[in-house]
Amino acid sequence: MPPSSDLRHLGDFAVGHRVLAIAALALPLGAVAAVLAWALLRLIGLITNLVFYDRVATTLVAPGAIPHPPLLILLAPVCGGLVVGLTARFGSEKIRGHGIPEAIESILTAGSRIQPRVAVLKPITSAISIGTGGPFGAEGPIIMTGGAAGSIAAQLLHLSADERKTLLVAGAAAGMAATFDAPLASVLLAVELLLFEWRPRSFIPVAAAVAVATAVRVPLLGPGPVFPTPGGALHLDAGVFALCALAGVLAGLLAILATALVYLAEDGFSRLSLHWMWWPAIGGVVIGLGGLVVPEALGVGYNVIGAELNGSIATDLLLGILIVKTLIWSFALGSGTSGGVLAPMLMIGGALGGLEALVFPAVGPGFWALIGLAGVLGGLMRSPLTGVVFALELTHRWGALLPLLIAATAAYAISVLLLRRSVLTEKVARRGVHLSREYSVDPLEVLFVSDVMAAGPAAEPGNGAPLAYADDTLRHVAYLMADSEHTVLPVAERAAPERVIGTVGLEQLLVGRRRDLAEERNRTRLLRPLDLIGRGGARPEEA
Repeated sequence: MPPSSDLRHLGDFAVGHRVLAIAALALPLGAVAAVLAWALLRLIGLITNLVFYDRVATTLVAPGAIPHPPLLILLAPVCGGLVVGLTARFGSEKIRGHGIPEAIESILTAGSRIQPRVAVLKPITSAISIGTGGPFGAEGPIIMTGGAAGSIAAQLLHLSADERKTLLVAGAAAGMAATFDAPLASVLLAVELLLFEWRPRSFIPVAAAVAVATAVRVPLLGPGPVFPTPGGALHLDAGVFALCALAGVLAGLLAILATALVYLAEDGFSRLSLHWMWWPAIGGVVIGLGGLVVPEALGVGYNVIGAELNGSIATDLLLGILIVKTLIWSFALGSGTSGGVLAPMLMIGGALGGLEALVFPAVGPGFWALIGLAGVLGGLMRSPLTGVVFALELTHRWGALLPLLIAATAAYAISVLLLRRSVLTEKVARRGVHLSREYSVDPLEVLFVSDVMAAGPAAEPGNGAPLAYADDTLRHVAYLMADSEHTVLPVAERAAPERVIGTVGLEQLLVGRRRDLAEERNRTRLLRPLDLIGRGGARPEEA
């Protein structure tokens, strides 16, 4: 394209005023999601108090805070799993799982439509599962519930599938933000995992919903970090940074192991002759047995995570959490019960880091637990930026930014190199849906029709024949072809549309793809060492 060409019809982003209408709808949705998050946490607290403490209270407490009768620890998760299985069988199968894969599947295959009954049954069954000792987090169900609220609101209006997706993700991210007071991490999670795009049309409404949810959270759940950590400077040096990379590698391996265990359990359950309705109850047996060994492994475990991050947890409990929590969480999740993955991974990652602190140099109270936590998130969810920011917002330990980035990136690298899919996407893939989480600029977006068009008209413009302009991008032309069902289009100058100057067809569109492949595959050395001091001389191909 000549430098003098007028490209005022193109811009950095393709966005219209419609985004403001969707953002306006996202604002009250954020408040609704915050209330739903508060209600679910209170419901979990109510069931936990009723089952394990024989009292009516909604305070979020851990099942293992005091000794319980062994029979209660053993049977409570079984009863909870039985309720979940029956509800899934006769209510909606969509309540099974930890929420995020189900949200992804509805976005990819169902036009972002979620059944209204899921919005009711998912939080109730999740609260029952967690309140009876299930080793899960509340965030997955809240993400699914907030997403369901956004989807239902969108279904009541005349919106496109993309607009429904935006409101679904806005509700999901708002629910997570309200739960953890982590607005930026929630937006990043939406971008890295749910939206499958980074565009103003979706980013602006999601950010608007998250902002409102975080503000509404304050009077409902209180201000400040969820896991406050001791203050003071961190003793960082090159050796610590190197160990952060090692800790990230170990966290990535742990994430891979946890993912493999989940789907090993799922494969095992699929071979049973019993109906899947009974699987969560069987998973409850394993939860109960694990609870007899390490009662602190039951439930959400926010108290344990807090102890890990402030360095006040015993070594034997760290080892017990690492082993028992990983086993009962992966087995129970593989049974198809209802519960989230973030809080268990926070606890397991914190336990790994706490054990590393026994041999790594002292940097600050709970520092290595924080590193392990972010590393496991980066490796398990394949969302390293979310893992870093999430750890910072949970603790407000801003001085740990660089160590967290190193650890989360190392864990992410190990995970993507050794495992094709994450615990969040494997389930979707097993249902026959492929998704790619690599975001890049479309090569057809950077080439113009004038760069590749063939000479000579194939058809004159007019009579409904679509017309491509020389300064159109090839991506725009691909959309024109798809919309008009024409594989060859006449080309004209924008200033003189009546005169055809060439044609563009499928063969020309492939030029952009071939250039992209060439840039990826062709390896050339552009400089030699002597070129750096101006003494390299002319190369044979340059002479």
